[in-house]
Amino acid sequence: MRLGQTSIVHFTSRFLASMLGFVATIFIARFLGSETLGIYYLVLSTVAWLGIAVKMGVPSAINKRVSEGDDGAAYTIAGGTIVLGLFLIVAVLSLLFHQQINDYIGYPAAAIVVLFLFVTAVQSTVNSILTGQHLVHISGIFNPIRTGTRSIVQIGAILAGFQITGLFIGYTAGYGLVSVLGLWIAIRHFDTISLPTEEHYRRIVSYAEYSWLGEIRSRAFNWVDVAVLGFFVSSSLVGIYTAAWNIAVFLILFGGSLSETLFPEMSSLSADDDSESVAELFEAALTYGGLILIPGLVGGTLLGERLLRIYGEEFTRGATVLSVLIVATLIQGYQRQFTMTLDAIDRPDVSFKVNAVFIGANVLLNVSLIPIFGVVGAAAATASSVGISLVVAYIALSSLVEFSVPVGEIGRQWAAAGIMGTVIYICLQFETVSAIASNIAVVLILVGLGAAVYFITLVAISARFRTTVDQNLPVDLPLVRS
Repeated sequence: MRLGQTSIVHFTSRFLASMLGFVATIFIARFLGSETLGIYYLVLSTVAWLGIAVKMGVPSAINKRVSEGDDGAAYTIAGGTIVLGLFLIVAVLSLLFHQQINDYIGYPAAAIVVLFLFVTAVQSTVNSILTGQHLVHISGIFNPIRTGTRSIVQIGAILAGFQITGLFIGYTAGYGLVSVLGLWIAIRHFDTISLPTEEHYRRIVSYAEYSWLGEIRSRAFNWVDVAVLGFFVSSSLVGIYTAAWNIAVFLILFGGSLSETLFPEMSSLSADDDSESVAELFEAALTYGGLILIPGLVGGTLLGERLLRIYGEEFTRGATVLSVLIVATLIQGYQRQFTMTLDAIDRPDVSFKVNAVFIGANVLLNVSLIPIFGVVGAAAATASSVGISLVVAYIALSSLVEFSVPVGEIGRQWAAAGIMGTVIYICLQFETVSAIASNIAVVLILVGLGAAVYFITLVAISARFRTTVDQNLPVDLPLVRS
């Protein structure tokens, strides 16, 4: 399958998963309120942070070693046994300190945290195996299966009267199902099954000792703000913040799919010392890293309050937060391509330093700004810290790989987004129509119109985009050719 098609399949799967999760979150917010939503996300935040100690970069190491093409099963077993041992240690400590966990969350959830740690660790490990086997499109398809299962079970459990317990049941069911399915597929794709030697363990650990900070970096981008907010603001405000965050992360899906698709290809090319091809793939990643994020920033800023009103009237307080978080995801979309490339060329030590800069800045800024500015400070801290790390990542990678930034293509994406934003702004001025139509209808119409205007404009002004579309469509459409 072509790389572009693989990215699109993976992105479509993740987009569908996010849509299902979005609908479920709206349902939860409307039925259980922002306070319960806040408690649920504090549980997920706790799991995310403790999960770092469970994984310690091992899934990333499995991905890397399996993608190199030799002894995949042995590396999988070695990595899996390490993750299992780490889980047992963290699980025991979590149960010993259950009271402190319960006090922080504001709900007796320590046992739930341990359960979530197990299912997320298994799913992450299985996903890394599939990605290393160049089955990114298959791992991507599991996203809507996981989220759909979780959402359906959660909604059903809430309607049955289980309240927040229903959220826990649904989460476990979703992750458990895709873990079993993914493991079955991964095993079938190994040519041979062999037990690991000391060398396999050593190579897993040698990569993981640097990549574990990448795990913290990922968690920091998604959860430092939520974790710190838990100490300074109410559960209701945490719920409002995470609702805005859920909308913002929609926009980073394509960039994430692109990096996951390109990583095993870059890794394989790097192992063959083909640095020129690595640079070409990286430039392609930069070209399309902001394809969705740039119009998302323009549209999300214009429609932010209306988007949040879908959750409920109380959530419109997060409109400013949403705009700042979208800026953060835009910067993160590009930064992720840099660190992904560093990891792919087997320089996790350099990626380690970039991630350390981000984590340090993120923690410092969140702790400094949240007590003063609340949820807006949390969003600003995230955006600022990822911006700092982008500069550091650019300097680091440019010293190792010769590449050029596709300024022209990025500029054309901004131009198309500007035209799209103008159309949306004009439509918003028709207050009579907006007053008659429901908020959800207005949002759906304007989002669809904006997407159409953006992509039609981009096809018209970008020869490279026309060529990319032509090469990756399953049918021949000469209309899009330059």
